Amino acid sequence: MDLTSRQQDILTAARNDGRVGVDSLAQTFDVTPQTIRRDLNDLCQRGLLSRVHGGAMPANSVSNVDYEERRNLASAEKRAIGAAAATLIPENSSVMVNIGTTTEQVARALTGHTGLVVITNNINVVNILNGTPGKELILAGGVVRQADGGIVGEAAVEFIRQFKADIAVIGASAIDDDGAILDYDQREVSVARAILDSARKVILVADHLKFERTAPMRICGLDRIDMFVTDRTPPAEFMRACKTHGVTVEIVEQGSMNRRLNEHDLSGRKRTSEQETTHV
Repeated sequence: MDLTSRQQDILTAARNDGRVGVDSLAQTFDVTPQTIRRDLNDLCQRGLLSRVHGGAMPANSVSNVDYEERRNLASAEKRAIGAAAATLIPENSSVMVNIGTTTEQVARALTGHTGLVVITNNINVVNILNGTPGKELILAGGVVRQADGGIVGEAAVEFIRQFKADIAVIGASAIDDDGAILDYDQREVSVARAILDSARKVILVADHLKFERTAPMRICGLDRIDMFVTDRTPPAEFMRACKTHGVTVEIVEQGSMNRRLNEHDLSGRKRTSEQETTHV
Protein backbone atom coordinates (compact mmCIF):
# COMPACT_ATOMS: atom_id res chain seq x y z
CA MET A 1 0.00 0.00 0.00
CA ASP A 2 3.15 2.16 -0.20
CA LEU A 3 3.11 3.29 3.44
CA THR A 4 6.23 4.71 5.02
CA SER A 5 7.79 2.68 7.81
CA ARG A 6 6.56 5.26 10.33
CA GLN A 7 3.01 5.05 8.99
CA GLN A 8 3.15 1.26 9.18
CA ASP A 9 4.25 1.52 12.83
CA ILE A 10 1.48 4.04 13.56
CA LEU A 11 -1.11 1.74 12.00
CA THR A 12 0.17 -1.23 14.01
CA ALA A 13 0.07 0.79 17.24
CA ALA A 14 -3.49 1.93 16.53
CA ARG A 15 -4.63 -1.63 15.89
CA ASN A 16 -2.88 -2.93 19.02
CA ASP A 17 -3.89 -0.12 21.40
CA GLY A 18 -7.22 0.90 19.88
CA ARG A 19 -6.14 4.52 19.63
CA VAL A 20 -3.03 6.67 19.04
CA GLY A 21 -2.39 10.26 20.08
CA VAL A 22 -0.59 12.97 18.13
CA ASP A 23 1.62 14.12 21.00
CA SER A 24 2.70 10.65 22.11
CA LEU A 25 3.47 9.62 18.52
CA ALA A 26 5.51 12.77 17.97
CA GLN A 27 7.54 11.93 21.06
CA THR A 28 7.95 8.27 20.08
CA PHE A 29 9.20 9.04 16.58
CA ASP A 30 11.01 12.27 17.53
CA VAL A 31 9.18 14.33 14.91
CA THR A 32 6.88 17.35 15.10
CA PRO A 33 3.13 17.03 15.80
CA GLN A 34 2.53 18.51 12.34
CA THR A 35 4.40 15.58 10.77
CA ILE A 36 2.29 13.10 12.73
CA ARG A 37 -0.92 14.90 11.71
CA ARG A 38 0.10 14.56 8.05
CA ASP A 39 0.70 10.84 8.58
CA LEU A 40 -2.67 10.43 10.28
CA ASN A 41 -4.46 12.40 7.58
CA ASP A 42 -2.85 10.20 4.92
CA LEU A 43 -3.88 7.02 6.75
CA CYS A 44 -7.41 8.37 7.15
CA GLN A 45 -7.65 9.22 3.46
CA ARG A 46 -6.67 5.63 2.70
CA GLY A 47 -9.53 4.45 4.93
CA LEU A 48 -7.21 2.79 7.46
CA LEU A 49 -7.77 5.16 10.38
CA SER A 50 -10.44 7.64 11.47
CA ARG A 51 -9.56 10.88 13.21
CA VAL A 52 -10.74 11.49 16.76
CA HIS A 53 -9.93 14.29 19.19
CA GLY A 54 -6.15 14.41 19.63
CA GLY A 55 -5.35 11.43 17.45
CA ALA A 56 -6.89 8.55 15.49
CA MET A 57 -8.47 5.11 15.82
CA PRO A 58 -8.81 2.15 13.45
CA ALA A 59 -11.57 2.97 10.98
CA ASN A 60 -13.80 0.11 12.08
CA SER A 61 -13.63 1.27 15.74
CA VAL A 62 -15.72 4.38 15.15
CA SER A 63 -18.44 3.00 12.89
CA ASN A 64 -21.97 3.07 14.17
CA VAL A 65 -22.49 0.32 16.75
CA ASP A 66 -25.60 -1.63 17.62
CA TYR A 67 -28.30 0.47 19.29
CA GLU A 68 -28.50 -1.76 22.37
CA GLU A 69 -24.72 -1.48 22.79
CA ARG A 70 -24.99 2.30 22.51
CA ARG A 71 -27.57 2.30 25.31
CA ASN A 72 -24.97 0.69 27.57
CA LEU A 73 -22.16 3.09 26.66
CA ALA A 74 -21.80 5.78 29.36
CA SER A 75 -25.27 4.86 30.61
CA ALA A 76 -24.93 6.61 33.97
CA GLU A 77 -23.67 9.75 32.28
CA LYS A 78 -26.58 9.67 29.83
CA ARG A 79 -29.07 9.37 32.69
CA ALA A 80 -27.53 12.39 34.40
CA ILE A 81 -27.53 14.37 31.15
CA GLY A 82 -31.18 13.45 30.60
CA ALA A 83 -32.15 14.56 34.09
CA ALA A 84 -30.31 17.87 33.71
CA ALA A 85 -31.82 18.55 30.27
CA ALA A 86 -35.34 17.82 31.56
CA THR A 87 -34.99 20.61 34.14
CA LEU A 88 -34.58 23.04 31.23
CA ILE A 89 -37.96 22.10 29.78
CA PRO A 90 -40.87 23.89 31.46
CA GLU A 91 -44.24 22.30 32.03
CA ASN A 92 -47.06 23.36 29.69
CA SER A 93 -44.74 23.51 26.70
CA SER A 94 -44.25 21.68 23.41
CA VAL A 95 -41.08 19.69 22.81
CA MET A 96 -39.64 17.74 19.89
CA VAL A 97 -37.35 14.78 20.58
CA ASN A 98 -35.33 12.92 17.95
CA ILE A 99 -33.88 9.42 17.91
CA GLY A 100 -31.00 8.64 20.26
CA THR A 101 -30.05 6.85 23.45
CA THR A 102 -29.41 10.13 25.28
CA THR A 103 -32.63 11.77 24.11
CA GLU A 104 -34.45 8.72 25.45
CA GLN A 105 -32.99 9.50 28.88
CA VAL A 106 -34.41 13.01 28.58
CA ALA A 107 -37.81 11.43 27.93
CA ARG A 108 -37.46 9.25 31.04
CA ALA A 109 -36.74 12.36 33.09
CA LEU A 110 -39.85 14.06 31.67
CA THR A 111 -42.29 11.47 33.00
CA GLY A 112 -43.25 13.74 35.91
CA HIS A 113 -43.82 16.82 33.75
CA THR A 114 -47.38 17.83 32.95
CA GLY A 115 -48.94 19.90 30.21
CA LEU A 116 -46.44 18.68 27.62
CA VAL A 117 -47.00 18.16 23.92
CA VAL A 118 -44.25 15.77 22.80
CA ILE A 119 -43.60 15.38 19.08
CA THR A 120 -41.08 12.71 18.11
CA ASN A 121 -39.81 10.38 15.41
CA ASN A 122 -38.66 7.97 18.14
CA ILE A 123 -40.95 5.03 18.97
CA ASN A 124 -38.96 4.45 22.17
CA VAL A 125 -39.80 7.95 23.43
CA VAL A 126 -43.51 7.27 22.96
CA ASN A 127 -43.20 3.95 24.77
CA ILE A 128 -41.38 5.65 27.67
CA LEU A 129 -43.95 8.43 28.05
CA ASN A 130 -47.08 6.50 27.19
CA GLY A 131 -49.31 6.23 30.26
CA THR A 132 -47.66 9.10 32.15
CA PRO A 133 -50.09 11.89 33.04
CA GLY A 134 -50.47 15.30 31.45
CA LYS A 135 -48.99 14.69 28.01
CA GLU A 136 -50.12 14.63 24.43
CA LEU A 137 -47.87 12.33 22.42
CA ILE A 138 -47.51 12.82 18.67
CA LEU A 139 -45.54 10.25 16.66
CA ALA A 140 -44.28 11.05 13.17
CA GLY A 141 -45.26 8.79 10.31
CA GLY A 142 -42.78 7.28 7.91
CA VAL A 143 -40.37 4.39 7.49
CA VAL A 144 -39.55 2.59 10.76
CA ARG A 145 -35.86 1.81 11.10
CA GLN A 146 -36.18 -1.43 13.05
CA ALA A 147 -32.62 -1.32 14.40
CA ASP A 148 -33.48 1.51 16.77
CA GLY A 149 -37.16 2.45 16.47
CA GLY A 150 -36.43 5.65 14.58
CA ILE A 151 -38.96 6.89 12.02
CA VAL A 152 -37.16 8.35 9.04
CA GLY A 153 -37.67 9.35 5.44
CA GLU A 154 -39.44 12.11 3.56
CA ALA A 155 -42.86 11.37 5.08
CA ALA A 156 -41.41 11.95 8.57
CA VAL A 157 -39.77 15.19 7.42
CA GLU A 158 -43.03 16.54 6.00
CA PHE A 159 -44.90 15.52 9.15
CA ILE A 160 -42.45 17.35 11.43
CA ARG A 161 -42.69 20.49 9.31
CA GLN A 162 -46.36 20.89 10.28
CA PHE A 163 -45.37 21.93 13.82
CA LYS A 164 -43.60 24.75 15.63
CA ALA A 165 -42.44 23.56 19.05
CA ASP A 166 -41.12 25.57 21.96
CA ILE A 167 -38.05 23.35 22.42
CA ALA A 168 -36.25 20.63 20.48
CA VAL A 169 -34.03 18.04 22.13
CA ILE A 170 -31.60 16.44 19.71
CA GLY A 171 -28.77 13.94 20.01
CA ALA A 172 -25.89 13.13 17.70
CA SER A 173 -23.62 10.23 16.82
CA ALA A 174 -20.49 12.37 16.77
CA ILE A 175 -19.33 15.94 17.38
CA ASP A 176 -16.30 17.61 15.82
CA ASP A 177 -14.16 20.03 17.78
CA ASP A 178 -15.16 22.80 15.38
CA GLY A 179 -18.80 22.37 16.43
CA ALA A 180 -20.12 20.22 13.59
CA ILE A 181 -22.95 17.95 14.81
CA LEU A 182 -22.77 14.65 12.90
CA ASP A 183 -24.69 11.46 12.20
CA TYR A 184 -24.57 8.38 9.96
CA ASP A 185 -27.91 8.15 8.16
CA GLN A 186 -28.97 10.77 5.62
CA ARG A 187 -32.64 9.98 6.31
CA GLU A 188 -32.18 10.59 10.02
CA VAL A 189 -30.21 13.77 9.35
CA SER A 190 -33.08 15.09 7.21
CA VAL A 191 -35.54 14.56 10.06
CA ALA A 192 -33.17 16.15 12.57
CA ARG A 193 -32.85 19.23 10.34
CA ALA A 194 -36.63 19.46 10.07
CA ILE A 195 -36.83 19.34 13.87
CA LEU A 196 -34.29 22.16 14.12
CA ASP A 197 -36.32 24.26 11.68
CA SER A 198 -39.52 23.57 13.63
CA ALA A 199 -38.36 24.61 17.11
CA ARG A 200 -37.84 27.96 18.80
CA LYS A 201 -35.03 26.71 21.07
CA VAL A 202 -32.68 23.74 20.66
CA ILE A 203 -30.98 21.64 23.34
CA LEU A 204 -28.20 19.31 22.21
CA VAL A 205 -27.55 16.36 24.55
CA ALA A 206 -24.44 14.18 24.18
CA ASP A 207 -21.85 12.49 26.36
CA HIS A 208 -18.09 13.00 26.09
CA LEU A 209 -17.59 9.90 23.92
CA LYS A 210 -19.21 11.70 20.99
CA PHE A 211 -16.03 13.81 20.70
CA GLU A 212 -14.03 10.60 20.16
CA ARG A 213 -16.15 9.39 17.25
CA THR A 214 -16.72 10.54 13.70
CA ALA A 215 -19.64 10.26 11.30
CA PRO A 216 -20.01 11.32 7.65
CA MET A 217 -23.24 13.34 7.67
CA ARG A 218 -23.52 16.88 9.05
CA ILE A 219 -26.73 17.75 10.89
CA CYS A 220 -25.85 21.35 11.69
CA GLY A 221 -23.32 23.65 13.32
CA LEU A 222 -23.41 25.37 16.67
CA ASP A 223 -25.21 28.34 15.14
CA ARG A 224 -28.39 26.21 15.37
CA ILE A 225 -27.90 25.21 19.04
CA ASP A 226 -28.98 27.21 22.11
CA MET A 227 -27.78 24.90 24.88
CA PHE A 228 -25.48 21.89 25.13
CA VAL A 229 -25.78 19.44 28.04
CA THR A 230 -22.89 17.00 28.50
CA ASP A 231 -20.96 15.15 31.20
CA ARG A 232 -17.38 16.45 30.82
CA THR A 233 -15.73 19.67 29.75
CA PRO A 234 -15.56 19.58 25.92
CA PRO A 235 -12.35 20.26 23.96
CA ALA A 236 -11.08 23.83 24.10
CA GLU A 237 -11.75 24.47 20.40
CA PHE A 238 -15.35 23.39 20.83
CA MET A 239 -15.77 25.61 23.89
CA ARG A 240 -14.44 28.58 21.92
CA ALA A 241 -16.93 27.84 19.15
CA CYS A 242 -19.74 27.69 21.72
CA LYS A 243 -18.73 31.11 23.02
CA THR A 244 -18.64 32.51 19.49
CA HIS A 245 -22.17 31.27 18.76
CA GLY A 246 -23.63 32.06 22.18
CA VAL A 247 -24.24 28.42 23.12
CA THR A 248 -24.70 27.81 26.85
CA VAL A 249 -22.85 24.69 28.03
CA GLU A 250 -24.11 22.70 31.02
CA ILE A 251 -21.72 20.09 32.42
CA VAL A 252 -23.24 17.43 34.65
CA GLU A 253 -21.20 16.68 37.77
CA GLN A 254 -21.51 13.02 38.64
CA GLY A 255 -22.29 12.31 42.30
CA SER A 256 -22.37 15.95 43.33
CA MET A 257 -25.34 17.72 44.84
CA ASN A 258 -23.75 21.13 44.33
CA ARG A 259 -23.85 23.14 41.13
CA ARG A 260 -23.22 26.54 39.65
CA LEU A 261 -25.84 27.63 37.11
CA ASN A 262 -27.06 30.49 35.08
CA GLU A 263 -30.28 31.70 36.65
CA HIS A 264 -32.94 30.88 34.07
CA ASP A 265 -34.12 27.91 32.09
CA LEU A 266 -35.28 28.19 28.48
CA SER A 267 -38.69 29.44 29.56
CA GLY A 268 -37.11 32.44 31.30
CA ARG A 269 -38.24 31.20 34.71
CA LYS A 270 -36.00 31.11 37.76
CA ARG A 271 -34.50 27.66 38.24
CA THR A 272 -34.33 25.80 41.53
CA SER A 273 -31.22 24.99 43.56
CA GLU A 274 -31.92 21.25 43.43
CA GLN A 275 -30.38 20.72 39.98
CA GLU A 276 -27.03 18.97 39.72
CA THR A 277 -25.04 20.39 36.80
CA THR A 278 -22.34 23.00 36.40
CA HIS A 279 -22.86 25.95 34.08
CA VAL A 280 -19.89 27.00 31.98
